Amino acid sequence: MTTIIGGRTHHAVALPPARSRLLRMCVHLPVINGEPGPGHARILVIADVLLRTLEADGRQLIWVCGLPDPSPERGMALQTFMTALGVHPPASFTGRGEALDVLGGPADVNVFGDGRHDAKEGVWVGVGSVDGAGAHGLCPAEVEDLLAVRLALLSRPYYRPVTLRPRDVVDAERTLVRWRARVAHWACSLSKPVPQEFSRAAADALATDLDTPAVLDLLLRAEVADGMAEGAKFETFASSDRILGLELIREIGRVPLPEAG
Repeated sequence: MTTIIGGRTHHAVALPPARSRLLRMCVHLPVINGEPGPGHARILVIADVLLRTLEADGRQLIWVCGLPDPSPERGMALQTFMTALGVHPPASFTGRGEALDVLGGPADVNVFGDGRHDAKEGVWVGVGSVDGAGAHGLCPAEVEDLLAVRLALLSRPYYRPVTLRPRDVVDAERTLVRWRARVAHWACSLSKPVPQEFSRAAADALATDLDTPAVLDLLLRAEVADGMAEGAKFETFASSDRILGLELIREIGRVPLPEAG
């Protein structure tokens, strides 16, 4: 069972269990002035990881992206932004109050970031704000790999406000480069199953308020674990990436392992 700290109650709330119908989710974005920024990125990334977690738990979802100022041009710009962030596309971009028609009923889960939305039903998932010197002009053209931004955002609890600095994104990009190279190297080894203690700990962390920082910490420990076979490290990183969405297997067959140190 997946639980989340409800934005309405501020207590742990169990997300709706699997049913015969699709689970409905609406992601409420604040106004976009110019290009979408890190606040929009964080809401979308957390919604995407939540979607991946629920799907891994055997649920099927339909989701829409609610905008206060929808237009075809805005939808196209957001779609480009979401693709760069590794976010699964929504069924539709809708205006306020239109989500019910697309979803076929009230949303079971509402994800929002600014505390203002028109949802009256379902579980509310409040995403913390983003501030700091790195929180401006965050469009695909200005960051070489927006998945580094995704990693930087997932390294913090989703519900707390964060300061995103350029250094944070640079550090995350270095981690991605290192992990992708090592995953490519481990892929050459004989495959071994993910250790049960890791898979259990990762599943528990995600099921308990979407604790992505704990999952990332588990990966850091697995990376340097002397007693863990390289084939098991590969499967561990590959399986976790189905939820984290960082494209950790993208360099398989393309780059060598970087020198130590």
